[in-house]
Amino acid sequence: MPEEFRNTKQSEAEALFRRIGITFAVYGEGGDPDRLIPFDMFPRIFAAQEWRKLERGVKQRAKALNAFLMDVYGRGEIVKAGIIPGRLVYQNEAYEKAVVGIKPPRGVYSHIVGIDLVRTGPDEFFVLEDNCRTPSGVSYMLENREIMMRMFPQLFRENRIAPVESYPAQLRRTLASVAPAKCDGEPTVAILTPGHFNSAYYEHSFLADMMGVALVEGQDLFVKGDFCYMRTTEGPKKVDVIYRRIDDAYIDPLCFRPESMLGVPGLMNVYRSGGVAIASAPGAGVADDKAIYTFVPEMIRFFLGEEPILNNVPTWQCGKKDELKYVLENLGELVVKEVHGSGGYGMLVGPRSTKEQIEVFRLKIEDNPGNYIAQPTLALSTCPTFVEEGIAPRHVDLRPYCLVGENIELVPGGLTRVALTDGSLVVNSSQGGGVKDTWVLAE
Repeated sequence: MPEEFRNTKQSEAEALFRRIGITFAVYGEGGDPDRLIPFDMFPRIFAAQEWRKLERGVKQRAKALNAFLMDVYGRGEIVKAGIIPGRLVYQNEAYEKAVVGIKPPRGVYSHIVGIDLVRTGPDEFFVLEDNCRTPSGVSYMLENREIMMRMFPQLFRENRIAPVESYPAQLRRTLASVAPAKCDGEPTVAILTPGHFNSAYYEHSFLADMMGVALVEGQDLFVKGDFCYMRTTEGPKKVDVIYRRIDDAYIDPLCFRPESMLGVPGLMNVYRSGGVAIASAPGAGVADDKAIYTFVPEMIRFFLGEEPILNNVPTWQCGKKDELKYVLENLGELVVKEVHGSGGYGMLVGPRSTKEQIEVFRLKIEDNPGNYIAQPTLALSTCPTFVEEGIAPRHVDLRPYCLVGENIELVPGGLTRVALTDGSLVVNSSQGGGVKDTWVLAE
């Protein structure tokens, strides 16, 4: 493509993103928090054979994580077997005692599992982290494809690119399949959002629109008897499945934070009695905690009797004395993350940090070792990317979205995030990262 034509296309893509309103929010920096997410026209491409292995690995992991959640809110066999220390589970901030003993429909706690993957070699992929609560970004996956198809229709005519547009229908089918036993007839599904000030509000409204379901806030719902209802212009309507996009702490002020205005008073009682399904279930976050992450390969062996298809990144737990010693001696070469951190915040990338930043982090780790894990800086794969000086390699990761209900399925593709800063390994949009379309070539 001639440079002038390429620039025109890039401007066209940005105009489409702006017109559609695809933004995300960055807080704490002053000014307008809503930003246009940087979009790169170069797609990331997977061969069908590569994708088959990734798909099997992601499904295996999602299955094991759900088995783990079912176990730790039930009999706790994996803890009794000494495979995972009890303190990492039962003293974890994300472990919700209010959920103990509740068996959700089909035994599924985490209905949308986002697995962050990085490539380190021709056939080598590692799982960077698991997202079992409310993984965001799927709207970007769908809109990236929509925009690429608008701008380059001939590429889609000439290449057999597997479609991703079935995701909203699959998500609705998944949510409907976990309707509670008390549901009679076609389940009514709603998306519960904290409101338009939330950083992912665009995605909430986009998914509600694409699935043809109601987008509700806490005040739109109320509990009466054993059921949850939403207020409509035609009177109250029973809701059977709530796809919640708010944190556990805000779901029900009678059960969690009493000062919360975002949730629905009494919702947890209805959930306990089997009057409503909540996706993903409160308490699912204990499975994606970074301290628990290190045990996922053992979970796969314990619950499924299989060897892991996808490997973890080697990880040191700073809560262990010998591992803490190694981490403190090698801070300049490691990536250190907060156990409960997300969004690229609360982390140190040793090789990219100054001596002062490393020393500040050293004090944080020494003050609370159990709050941190460390990993080596992997030689992440790069992908051609358009930058100001032309075309250059930039580091990428991939987040496929695995849906768990009556069946386990995922669309052939995912969200490819790209670190737009030269040499950077941080791909989060909140840290200046961008997005690309992900192509899986059909056979």
